[in-house]
Amino acid sequence: MSDPASPTGRPDPQRAWAFLPASPLPGAPDGPLRGLSFSVKDLFGVPGWPLRASTRAPVPDPGVSPLVERLLALGASAAGKTHLHEIALGITGLNGFGGTGHPTLPGRVPGGSSSGAAVSVALKQVDFALGTDTGGSIRVPAAWCGVVGFKPTKDHPAWPTGGVLPLSVTCDHAGPLARDVATVTRVHEALTGHAAPPVPLDGLRVGLWCPAGWVTDDVRAALLDVTDTLRRAGATVDPVEFPEVLDAYSPIVLSEAAQVHRAALRLDDPGFLPFTLASLRQGAALTGAEVQAAHGRRATYRAQLDDLLTRFDLLLAPAVPTPPPAQGQDEVLLPDGPTPLRRAVLRLTAPFSLLGAPVVTLPTRTPFVGAQVIAPHGQDDRLLGLAQRLERTLETP
Repeated sequence: MSDPASPTGRPDPQRAWAFLPASPLPGAPDGPLRGLSFSVKDLFGVPGWPLRASTRAPVPDPGVSPLVERLLALGASAAGKTHLHEIALGITGLNGFGGTGHPTLPGRVPGGSSSGAAVSVALKQVDFALGTDTGGSIRVPAAWCGVVGFKPTKDHPAWPTGGVLPLSVTCDHAGPLARDVATVTRVHEALTGHAAPPVPLDGLRVGLWCPAGWVTDDVRAALLDVTDTLRRAGATVDPVEFPEVLDAYSPIVLSEAAQVHRAALRLDDPGFLPFTLASLRQGAALTGAEVQAAHGRRATYRAQLDDLLTRFDLLLAPAVPTPPPAQGQDEVLLPDGPTPLRRAVLRLTAPFSLLGAPVVTLPTRTPFVGAQVIAPHGQDDRLLGLAQRLERTLETP
């Protein structure tokens, strides 16, 4: 296969696939995930498969992913590797091989960085997809492609990030995307070995985080529809406040990404796209004191989130500020005014990867607009149980 950007054997107008083998890697015939197929974001090391991270630049070898090996042992088959936003440093799907398009809206972005993962699920090419999430990279494409995304608690033993090319060791997570919560839950239960049954919504205390001016009117209306659904099911929903965390997130992620790609940065022209290269060089220029200060701010934000999650069972938040923007669009118009797209998106999603809390992103009744459901650290099973019940309730007319 000469060009991983144009794998043969399957029409791929969205450029979702980075590598398709002659035949899938088969899963164990008697495993609990037998019959399911999955795609692998091209950051995971798979023996015999190339790893390019959707860039023309050289990248380090992370070794073999134990998560991929575990899923195969549990019976799922691996269909191939999917494209991502270059080295996972972005939220639209742009990369060194032309970028990935939206599964059903030509000219619109699918979200990133797990862009091909979301597209492969939305188009029913696989049952679930392996993605990574450093600042929203599972949740944003899930929302904009109309599928479910799950970012587990940071360092969850069932979802290891070993054998995955890192972006930020502080913020990186591995997790799945699927068309429904039931599939995500089935995979999670197989990996953990215990059940995550549906949990009633009655009596839940839900904190609604939807900062004024940060989302378009249709996104706000979609989220309020979810809150109305929760209230009708017996939950209480009250507004909460939480700060923007990008002053901690950006220095940490960029400095750690620059360390990962330090060998390529020594080259005069490493092959990164201009924005990626500029971001990595910005990270490399940060001083130790600046990064340490960012970690101090992160600790403050973690304490604030922990306090919120002692007063509420769940937080509900928008996953994206707008419906899918146009390819090449770098600014969105929000009630607060024109806002850079990257900031508009990340300020909604980055808090929960920076701080490691588990999150499920669910489709809402408004197409291609998702809602984040956030739980306390370590309550992944209960979160999935609640998400199953909420998904079913939202599907009821």
